[in-house]
Amino acid sequence: MRFNTRSFIKPFLTPGILLGVLFSQSISQSIPVHTYSIVAFDQETGELGVAVQSHWFSVGFLVPWAKAGVGAVATQSFVKVDYGPHGLKLMEEGMSADAALQKLVSEDEGEAVRQVAMIDVKGNVAAHTGSKCIYAAGHQIGKNYSVQANLMENETVWPAMAKAFENTEGDLADKMMATLDAAEAEGGDIRGKQSAA
Repeated sequence: MRFNTRSFIKPFLTPGILLGVLFSQSISQSIPVHTYSIVAFDQETGELGVAVQSHWFSVGFLVPWAKAGVGAVATQSFVKVDYGPHGLKLMEEGMSADAALQKLVSEDEGEAVRQVAMIDVKGNVAAHTGSKCIYAAGHQIGKNYSVQANLMENETVWPAMAKAFENTEGDLADKMMATLDAAEAEGGDIRGKQSAA
């Protein structure tokens, strides 16, 4: 008699995937993702970008969200993943980044522990750092970008990120990498770095 591995595993596969999805949703609602990130737009090329670095493993499935021709979102601290897809949907429907973020924050009972930034394809930028985000936390908005960070070594991290973005030559990717490098050089996440996206 031949043992069929596929038929043996199949009954466990779908429930396993479902549990994985539910587990990732529960993690995202209860565990802080201490992070620094940038959302940005290049007016000349029309490129949008979001970049993030964190001590939290697999940060790429929680924090960065982007859609060509629409916008980009970074959602961090005590992450509510919904800010990503819902923010993009609202911007795609014609809301500015600021209007979309205000709407989502107003509907979120946990907004005090959220940190979110959004940018739309017109370069409109919005950011929110909740009053209960873990120190040091803050954001800085500039022309066509926002930088944000929480659980940092000090309050100079996000200003250093902004300065790096504004003063770096090159394409959007070069400027965003320089921004993350500047955060790390300034002290970065007090627990170190383990993940980037």
